[in-house]
Amino acid sequence: QVQLVESGGGSVQAGGSLRLSCAASRDTVSSYCMGWFRQAQGKEREGVAIIDSGGSTSYADSVKGRFTISRDSAENTLYLQMNSLKPEDSAMYYCAARDGYCTLEVLRYNYWGQGTQVTVSS
Repeated sequence: QVQLVESGGGSVQAGGSLRLSCAASRDTVSSYCMGWFRQAQGKEREGVAIIDSGGSTSYADSVKGRFTISRDSAENTLYLQMNSLKPEDSAMYYCAARDGYCTLEVLRYNYWGQGTQVTVSS
């Protein structure tokens, strides 16, 4: 069973930065497709960034150039560095994993963390 635990959320002013972490069980981050997703209040969950087992990454257009997904296989931890944050980035951020091809499609993911809240004020 894959277990994922996010941390690092908080409140920040627009233009600021945060780094989210996702601690995973076993060797998940190096062998699974890993992704960050977010869900703003009243909106559907959406894909933010993904990284496959080979290290290739992909981002939603809304975060390209501002967010960076990375992993530390030795620590079995996934990261999301978020810079130049905007109020519209405010959401609950989730870490997820799937055993298969990598995609930003929410419904493809089998394993989810509990989420960490990010709030960006203007």
